[in-house]
Amino acid sequence: MHSGGKWGIMEIAGGRWCPLPSRVETGYQDGDHVFVGVHERQLDPKGRLALPAAFRPRLEPRCYLAFGQDMCVDVLSAEAFEAEAAEVLAKVRRGEMDRNQMRALASNMVEVSIDAQGRINIEEQLREYAGLSLNSKVVVSGAFDRVEIWEPLRFGRINTKGTVQIAGADA
Repeated sequence: MHSGGKWGIMEIAGGRWCPLPSRVETGYQDGDHVFVGVHERQLDPKGRLALPAAFRPRLEPRCYLAFGQDMCVDVLSAEAFEAEAAEVLAKVRRGEMDRNQMRALASNMVEVSIDAQGRINIEEQLREYAGLSLNSKVVVSGAFDRVEIWEPLRFGRINTKGTVQIAGADA
């Protein structure tokens, strides 16, 4: 499904990335894209995960993995990582964030290369944090400015809660 008009072209299909709707208001530049869609994948016995093909162009050749909110693994493009790092440093300089928080964030982020098969290696500390097991199913979900890797049951609970909130019903 394609839409256009004042928002630009947006393709909505499982896992496609699409231009941001309001670059001027959000501060995004031309060429920036968001990640959308949900994909079921499998971690292999070595902790490698094949990224969805639709997500790879924005993440290649390297990306960053980090502890995500709600116990998932965040996958950030190099550009998103650099912007986030600059924001954290600015917060520290302004006294809005403690240096210990900055250190904890930085020490739990890992730079990874995407191999020829489109796979990344998820280190043990990140797998443990997110409850991911070797040789098991995972959910890879677009979250606009990042990709999230989830343990399937946790993702189901979080996604259901968000859907209920969108609907305006009580959770």
